[in-house]
Amino acid sequence: MDESPAISFGDNVRIASTPETIKLGVAGKNGQVYGITTPSVTGIEMIGQSPKDHAVNVYFEDASEALWFAPELVEFVDHGAGTAVEIAGQKSVRNTDGSWSNPTSQNTFLSRFLGLFR
Repeated sequence: MDESPAISFGDNVRIASTPETIKLGVAGKNGQVYGITTPSVTGIEMIGQSPKDHAVNVYFEDASEALWFAPELVEFVDHGAGTAVEIAGQKSVRNTDGSWSNPTSQNTFLSRFLGLFR
């Protein structure tokens, strides 16, 4: 049984090796989760097949591109501790446990918003 935590925004992940990911040159590559969506609603095309109506957007820094994957192809590496995001002048930083903190206030809208992705 897989004991990995659920994948969420900001997590570092590795792409599983399948014939399709090998052909695309992304098998085994590490990236960071930039989003999660419902393909039937958004109309995006994802790599892989999934019985779930979810897709995970993974950004690859070395290629400066992001691709959508079936969740089954995305393997958790870590929570991306130290990742910082800023929205409307409010900055939050990712903790090792996957939570978000704000250096100036623990109750900002941004920290609560990012908590929705856990």
